[in-house]
Amino acid sequence: MPKRPTRLDYCQYLLVTPINHTITNFADHVEDMSHDAINRFLRDEKMTPHLVWDNVRDLIAATAGGCITFDDTIIDKNFSHKIELVRRQYSGNAHGIIKGIGVVTCVYVNPETKEHWVIDYRIYDPQGDGKSKLDHVKDMLTNVVHHKGLACRTMLMDTWYATKELMLFIESLGKIYYCPIKSNRLVDDSRGELDYRHVDSLDWNEREVAHGKIIKIRGFPKEHKVKLFRVTVSTHRTDMVVTNDLTQDLTKGAQQACALRWKIEQFHREAKQLTGIERCQCRKARIQRNHIACAILVWVRLAAVAKQTSETLYRIKHGLLDEFLRQQLKNPSITMRLA
Repeated sequence: MPKRPTRLDYCQYLLVTPINHTITNFADHVEDMSHDAINRFLRDEKMTPHLVWDNVRDLIAATAGGCITFDDTIIDKNFSHKIELVRRQYSGNAHGIIKGIGVVTCVYVNPETKEHWVIDYRIYDPQGDGKSKLDHVKDMLTNVVHHKGLACRTMLMDTWYATKELMLFIESLGKIYYCPIKSNRLVDDSRGELDYRHVDSLDWNEREVAHGKIIKIRGFPKEHKVKLFRVTVSTHRTDMVVTNDLTQDLTKGAQQACALRWKIEQFHREAKQLTGIERCQCRKARIQRNHIACAILVWVRLAAVAKQTSETLYRIKHGLLDEFLRQQLKNPSITMRLA
């Protein structure tokens, strides 16, 4: 009698399959599960982001100075025409508009050990739930502070999320933030003596370069001040970073805080390259949602094993083929011949 697939079965498949992550490939490599049974399971199951938290909560080495970083990524479906949830949206990696499924993710970073864990995510589906990416971020941050009770002090975000609404919301949670702002953002560093200017046109003296300066961003409450730093990201890039932590007195300190935000980019890259998160070709939205959930769970497992073995996630995943290679070199299924 055919076996009914389980969540563990599907996650195990995504974990070990090297290239092909389709349901058809899964069914072709098991004896007791049919393609229809796997498809039916993924269509009827309902996996939610809370499942990720259930599997990662005991792995997190939380600290009072912990950081929460959030960003969105696009699950590339550029060659798909009938997959539900797919919409045209901007991709930073592609530097243009592509078709894909938007996923807003939330990662916890321990600034002392530099370890990071994915703790939450949301599927961007404004036609289905009416929520913007900012709405999803606010939901996740509220959940972190008031429900998960995860110790944290700092919120890190990209330029796109550096809005008045979200910055003030983070302050209402009693947290501090660091975020780069766009070069044309209007600010005042003269305490009201001069008109607002684009942030990239401000004058900087030697002390301000090293210690930052107090500014007011246009549109914020009258007495609302933040601190601005010129943070060198690379030899060709300097970000204007603002924080509500007025006690931060060193540009170097702001630079170190901002550097932790790249942990979420690392998570996105590893998830796409190692879990098959972009490889599901099924059309139904529920199957896509469940596939994404399982792929993120696979990343959680790979990260846990990598920590235990002091290896990278790439070495763990690619190492699964080592034994196969040894066997094939010893007793090849296809022998090489030369003229």
